Amino acid sequence: MRILFAGGGTAGHINPALSIAAYAKSVDEKCEILFIGKKGNMEETLVPKAGFDIKFIDIEGFKRSLTLKNVKVILKTIRAISESKKIIKSFKPDVVICTGGYVSGPVMSAAAALKIPSIIHEQNVFAGVTVKLSQKYATYIATSFEKTREYLKAKDKCVFTGNPVREEILCADKDVSRAALGLDNRPFVLCFGGSLGAKRINDTAVDYIQRLSKEDKIQFMFGTGKRNYDEVMSDIKKRGIDLHEHKNIRVCDYIYDMDKALSAADVVIGRAGAISISEICALGKASILIPSPNVAHNHQYTNAKALVDNGAAIMITEDELDADVLEKKLESLIYDKEKIAILEENAKKIGTKDASKKIYELASGIVSK
Repeated sequence: MRILFAGGGTAGHINPALSIAAYAKSVDEKCEILFIGKKGNMEETLVPKAGFDIKFIDIEGFKRSLTLKNVKVILKTIRAISESKKIIKSFKPDVVICTGGYVSGPVMSAAAALKIPSIIHEQNVFAGVTVKLSQKYATYIATSFEKTREYLKAKDKCVFTGNPVREEILCADKDVSRAALGLDNRPFVLCFGGSLGAKRINDTAVDYIQRLSKEDKIQFMFGTGKRNYDEVMSDIKKRGIDLHEHKNIRVCDYIYDMDKALSAADVVIGRAGAISISEICALGKASILIPSPNVAHNHQYTNAKALVDNGAAIMITEDELDADVLEKKLESLIYDKEKIAILEENAKKIGTKDASKKIYELASGIVSK
């Protein structure tokens, strides 16, 4: 089987595609896979790092406000559809699988024009613009939440699969990961604001790092997001914190070995994006979720609340977030093994581990018809 994947912009769109692609290769080593993405986006790094080939189209997303820039975007989209058609004709895929982001739109349109069957996956409860616009082209719409069907016109195409989680995360062992990361017996906290970073979380994390640098009681790994790394490191330096002297504090732009970091963590602090939540729940991790208020339909709050309502996470809204609140919430949890165990158990109940398999089987079913 030949599968063409498209999706990009953030790790939340790329990692599901990588998960499905890895599963496909594990089931059928002869399966041929190609990705389509945009240069300068995270897929340019993440896809080759995972061992897959990628081609690029020139595309950008529409601005939400009325602006003349959208005329330029329309022209780019038309060209991107033409570019996608050329890639499809050259690669000759049996099926196209898209995982969201504005890269997916032209690819879905091109696939439909060339009569190639396709699947588009939606990670969140509320479908994004690309999925809404592409639903008419799709053979199937794979959803991560049953409720998503209610927000789409093409309800008969919806198939609940859950969110794909990378195999390396599913198979990660806490003790092995802690040893690989050189961690000792002190509690280990993983903190990140998503693949692109989040300024409010970054500012709060730096404030907390300043407090943490005065006593080495917790091991703390902080992913700033690539675009914020230099600013964060400059802030840390201005505060007189020498990270070489504090081996318990690690700051990086992007956490490439998320499988190790996540499985090793006693508590995870981060956004409530669908993929992050899926990975947290699949591994059964205690978490403090800080939903982004800057997303459509406030869907991260909805994601986080679903966990909180099921006793699977603690939530801090961004308007109440500061170092005092974070420290209080974290320290009330990190030393309470019973409370951590309850959150872990409830998170596991919510988690799904076979989404990649379900989506691959949908694709196989299409091809075999």
